[in-house]
Amino acid sequence: MKTLICTTPGQFTYGDTSLPERKQGETLLRIRRVGICGTDLHAYEGTQPFFQYPRILGHELAAEIAATDEPGFTAGESVTIIPYFHCGNCVACKAGKTNCCTQLKVCGVHVDGGMREYLLVPSYSLVKNRGLGLDELALVEPLAIGAHGIRRAQVTPGEWVAVIGAGPIGLGVMEFARITGAKVIAVDVQESRLQFCKERLQIPFTINAAKENVSAQLAQLTNGDMPTVVIDATGNLSAINESFRYLAHGGRYVLVGLQKGEIRFSHPEFHQREVTLMSSRNATREDFDRVIDALLNGQVLPLTYITHRVLFEEVQEAFPGWLLPANKVIKAMVTI
Repeated sequence: MKTLICTTPGQFTYGDTSLPERKQGETLLRIRRVGICGTDLHAYEGTQPFFQYPRILGHELAAEIAATDEPGFTAGESVTIIPYFHCGNCVACKAGKTNCCTQLKVCGVHVDGGMREYLLVPSYSLVKNRGLGLDELALVEPLAIGAHGIRRAQVTPGEWVAVIGAGPIGLGVMEFARITGAKVIAVDVQESRLQFCKERLQIPFTINAAKENVSAQLAQLTNGDMPTVVIDATGNLSAINESFRYLAHGGRYVLVGLQKGEIRFSHPEFHQREVTLMSSRNATREDFDRVIDALLNGQVLPLTYITHRVLFEEVQEAFPGWLLPANKVIKAMVTI
């Protein structure tokens, strides 16, 4: 079967690999769509933590079932998957936090992903389409990351929520903060992405961190209080460290973006504000269900996100361009 392999940072190679043999409890999928995530871009750049080469990328997937023994699913049915393969027995799994299993294997990161014609997955990872099309199904996972971050932050209606980073994950965070009833502020260094927030997502407040004093602008918007929730979706160490200064007293800071380095902040400043710091990793089935509900009832318009489309055979040539801000990529979608 046709396969695209990231052999080293900055290098893709097309090849032929054998069709995997299905065992009990596994489902063979015919991949139809692959969404390109920040994780894929970072892997290509060589900046993705917990990553080894060579690797087949791709975890934002829409597929058709080729073969399964999972009750309630049939061959030919379109599905997406929860691409965080968990053990089911560790302390996190027993607590229902399968998203941070001690033995977690993320498809396309720790194990080979979906940038190929067929993929074998644990059957427990299957998610019903519930009437969604292939493009929509491939967008469920990145939106679930945002939904999980908002759930972690316990956002309530009327709160000021500053989202640092207006890439695909940050946009999903903004969507679910907005749906929750929060007053959302988008912060980014790319004006085109801030315009996207205003025009496509109806985010009323934006700050260009490359041109404006973020702290001063946040203070002005919030009448001096500062946001009670700050969520980082950049994975940029400088942005993460700087964002500690943006929090209200008693606020919550949630790290959705992932960094290789060590975060640093002033303990006295952190302490006097009694700030809560937490990470938000992946998502759970509850978050996937929440996203699908939002798509079905029109709270989120998924096709808004897709700005670039390519065929599988064109990925190797197109991929480097998706890293360039001038190309204004929000979400690239691959058809197989």
